[in-house]
Amino acid sequence: MTEKKMYSREEFETMRREAAAAMSGDAGLADRAREVLIGADRYHWIHQTTWFGEPILNLPQDMFAIQEIIHRSRPRYVLEIGVAWGGSLLFYATMLQVLGGEKVIGVDVYIPPDLRNRLAGHGPLSERLALIAGSSTDETTVAAVKEIIGASREVLVILDSHHSHAHVLEELRLYSPLVGKGQYLVCGDTIIESMPVEAHRPRPWGPGDSPRTALAAFLQTTDRFAVDEALDRKLLFTCNPGGYLKCLKDCRKGNGIKRRAISPAPRGYLPLRGDAGHQQEKGDENKTQEDCRPVGQEQG
Repeated sequence: MTEKKMYSREEFETMRREAAAAMSGDAGLADRAREVLIGADRYHWIHQTTWFGEPILNLPQDMFAIQEIIHRSRPRYVLEIGVAWGGSLLFYATMLQVLGGEKVIGVDVYIPPDLRNRLAGHGPLSERLALIAGSSTDETTVAAVKEIIGASREVLVILDSHHSHAHVLEELRLYSPLVGKGQYLVCGDTIIESMPVEAHRPRPWGPGDSPRTALAAFLQTTDRFAVDEALDRKLLFTCNPGGYLKCLKDCRKGNGIKRRAISPAPRGYLPLRGDAGHQQEKGDENKTQEDCRPVGQEQG
């Protein structure tokens, strides 16, 4: 009878790291995983998970990755740009409730009254939520966020709203200074760069005009952030490849982001609007076909 090997915790962690490194080098496996994600997208796979009854609209694997980040970095504040149905806000609030922390801030161009009411019905978790309605790149929105977090830079920032290159790059410029050393900035849906344009999900962004291209441009302007390669290697199924950034040093005057002119938005870019009752613009008609966020929000 073969004796079962028993790992010490140190040996187990070594085995995990080595296995993740080997897996990340398996290009064929990575391609098959991406094909699964692309195929399952037709059936809104990532929309099937809820937290405390509220839809999350993220891959469970990515939610677990963010859970690891919160457990490791212990942010006082979590800022999520793109509220959707609020399930992810409640998920982060649960983490802060257990580990300690202050507020989970949700920003979206429009937050429906019924969503506000539902999010207000989760007891102590609701008390940790702060909702801000407005475009993420508007000065008043940024000021409202800064008023909540004050001088703290123990902030986890998650960008998951409008996914065009120009918009994400501007969000990175505006919100990265809020992230201090040891904290994280998550750039969501970088997988868009690797996904074919699908007729079932019309969007004003796509390969060549995506969060991944914005992130690449951003990282050329700063030495404060680097991709968490150890985390990235072990996420076989992820919508955020290369999107988990760790802050390496605090932002000081004259250090960090070098302000450069943002390139004009690509043709077809639809600016965010703060008015929930806006009239549909020409060229915007198809956006309603497969929208899975509350009516009035920009779609992810």
